[in-house]
Amino acid sequence: MSRYFGLRVVSAAFIGLAALALVMLPVGGQLTLQGVAAQESGSVVEYTLRTQIGGDPVMAFVGVGGAIDGVVNPELTANVGDTVRLTVINGDPVLHNLVIDEFNVSTGDLVTDEQTVTVEFVASQPGNFFYYCSIPGHRQVGMQGVLRIIGTVAVGDESALQESQTDSGYGSSAGARTTDTMTAAPAAEDAVSIIRNPADVPPPVGDRGPETIRVDLTAVELNGILADGTTYRYMTFDGEVPGPMLRIRVGDSVELHLHNAPGNQLPHSIDLHAVTGPGGGAVYTQTLSGSETLFSFQALQPGLYVYHCATPSIAHHISSGMYGLILVEPIGGLPPVDREFYVMQGEMYTAQPFGMQGHLDFSHEKMLDEDPEYFVFNGAANALTVDPYILHAQVGETVRIYFGVGGPNAISSFHVIGEIFDRVYNLASLTSPPMTNVQTTLVPPGGATMVEFKVDVPGRYLLVDHALSRTERGLVGYLEVEGAENPAIFSGGGLPEQSGH
Repeated sequence: MSRYFGLRVVSAAFIGLAALALVMLPVGGQLTLQGVAAQESGSVVEYTLRTQIGGDPVMAFVGVGGAIDGVVNPELTANVGDTVRLTVINGDPVLHNLVIDEFNVSTGDLVTDEQTVTVEFVASQPGNFFYYCSIPGHRQVGMQGVLRIIGTVAVGDESALQESQTDSGYGSSAGARTTDTMTAAPAAEDAVSIIRNPADVPPPVGDRGPETIRVDLTAVELNGILADGTTYRYMTFDGEVPGPMLRIRVGDSVELHLHNAPGNQLPHSIDLHAVTGPGGGAVYTQTLSGSETLFSFQALQPGLYVYHCATPSIAHHISSGMYGLILVEPIGGLPPVDREFYVMQGEMYTAQPFGMQGHLDFSHEKMLDEDPEYFVFNGAANALTVDPYILHAQVGETVRIYFGVGGPNAISSFHVIGEIFDRVYNLASLTSPPMTNVQTTLVPPGGATMVEFKVDVPGRYLLVDHALSRTERGLVGYLEVEGAENPAIFSGGGLPEQSGH
């Protein structure tokens, strides 16, 4: 994302009735945007807005001074031909901006507390036009207001902006569905692996009494490796996808501390589906960059539960990697098995098409259309097909997979090719009798399951979503089983040689 510090946007003289265009020009050592539009004929109208989070609505612009002082998302007015001078103050150390599409106006990104940008442009056409924050999700939760421009524009020649009209409705700044971006910036040089090893499972709770547990999680924004030669800006818990698996016992009291790493551009939070209480913890954990929040809860019901970020745009944060599982074991613990693995499925919405190399951008439009470019296990394309992230077991061992879907949108038909689940704890209910001898199990977004099976024959087994076209979008993993062959169960070979002429 571009950062503009100390940016001032200044309008130039109007030339004809051409639409406003913005170009970057250096002025006095500062970056200046100079506008070119219709001939200037009006006065200068000035407004100041401050960004706000944590109010009602959750995010908003608030007027500063004059008639709009203290007004949330105030209506701004001007006459056709006026020069509008708009100052935006970032009220918190959170990434915001302000955009007015019809006038090609943008403040650029504001990322530091009290960072201030002034833009100027000419109100060259009448109508009602949205000013809004274009950071994904911010507009949807409240950062939007109306600029009302009053007057008419006379019919002119082919250079005229539009035919004569009066103030008659809203502008079309809601935007249309964007197409794939066919170019990408170079892959980020600082990108790292964000794949969580599926063997990274905490030890069993065992047969113990309730305890008080402290959990610390850190929201980390970083450039990660999505595929070979391809990087993406991830949001994570503790730097990997999924976040760490949490393992507690029913009756435990948990004190959860959420840290938002310094340098992050967005606030973050956590909603744990194992929590009984408003927001699953999100109401207490909306955490700014460099800050820490905490809340406590008691685990009342055993089960395997999803947790995720719950800061707008929630789906954007989730699709970028902010999800995980928390296991609440029943009294006495779970039956022992030989191998335990932790796998989560998600989808990713990139502006560039699947397979393009470089640094890919997030597409809010594709997310709203539920049209992902990538499906992933543990955060990256084909993540569980290369060591050290392949699942490993020995013939005769029992395997348990804790499987969840971060989503945010797609249902999984979880299946292991070449195996049958001996037991499936449907919808991750650990207190209901498990289903037995199951080929494929459905897991909804924000849901989980626990499957168990014994491996009898060596070889490679594929973890898939049986919506199998998704394997071609990066969704596949390997379970490698080593040990002695068992021809009584499985054997084969070529056909016997036959003579011929």
